[in-house]
Amino acid sequence: MTLKASSHPLGTVYDAALLDLDGVVYIGSAAVPGAPEAVDKARAGGMRVAFVTNNAARTPAAIAERLTGLGVAASAQDVVTSAQAAARLVAERFPAGSPVLVVGDTGLRQALRDRGLRPVSVAAEQPVAVVQGYSPRLGYDLIVEGSLAVAAGALFVATNGDATAPLGRGVLPGNGAFSRVIANATGREPVVAGKPQRPLHEEGVRRTAARRPLVVGDRLDTDIEGATNRDVDSMLVLSGVTTPAELLLAEPRHRPSYLAHDLGGVNLDHPETRIDDHLARCGGWSAVAREGRLELAGAGDRLDGLRALCGAAWSAPQGTDPAAVPEALAQLGW
Repeated sequence: MTLKASSHPLGTVYDAALLDLDGVVYIGSAAVPGAPEAVDKARAGGMRVAFVTNNAARTPAAIAERLTGLGVAASAQDVVTSAQAAARLVAERFPAGSPVLVVGDTGLRQALRDRGLRPVSVAAEQPVAVVQGYSPRLGYDLIVEGSLAVAAGALFVATNGDATAPLGRGVLPGNGAFSRVIANATGREPVVAGKPQRPLHEEGVRRTAARRPLVVGDRLDTDIEGATNRDVDSMLVLSGVTTPAELLLAEPRHRPSYLAHDLGGVNLDHPETRIDDHLARCGGWSAVAREGRLELAGAGDRLDGLRALCGAAWSAPQGTDPAAVPEALAQLGW
């Protein structure tokens, strides 16, 4: 397997872009450089855009307001959250008015109300389900109530399983890390609504009426794996949490279709990576894997060099020695 090529900008090849937010459009309180302009250009070319996020803390309206403040035109209808996917998942199983214990924030409560469910905060309400989503204000008391309800038989749903989230101060614990508390305490694993599972992707496809969507994200284990699970193409951007080293060592389900520095890659064509007897070439670079080591030669755009390394690493019959990756990447300035 190697990266795909496109002789035309991706925005003219795919009818909709399902964009992750954290690490793709913004990091913390700032837009990723060039992201607002990239969204505008994609839309101007006819591509529909949805902002699809595993973050369940904020309402779609609040997220849209934040995006607009960063220079990215957005309405609440453009935003698809894991809270909405989780609420649909619960609503498909239980009747309207059913109590659901919320271990999370405002966005999750609002999503449940929008589906006709009744958010509650204590296990004494005998909730049919417990839904947990990221909240910076999450406290021990609410986790205890969620644990009691799950132990009593309530369906356990996690909006997403991200262990970490890239924020302004660095990479911090995410909902996947916090949901392990209830899982470990009760022995019950949650049903996950967000990426890489199907419910959130399906919400994005419904919202954009996409026939050929392109998933754009910065995480291999959520964005890219989610696209693989739905057999749709994806573009990994290096503006978020995934490093070039992690990309080279990615297992097949975590390998993207395209690679870009940032969201601007959606408006570019993408060069071919050719592989001949395990020798991979892209642009002015060539790479080969020998006995677990990666050898890189050439010059030019360093992203092409990384594409060549991906082709060599991913096609190596015996895999790649992780210890050999830093030396190869050092030639590209990574």
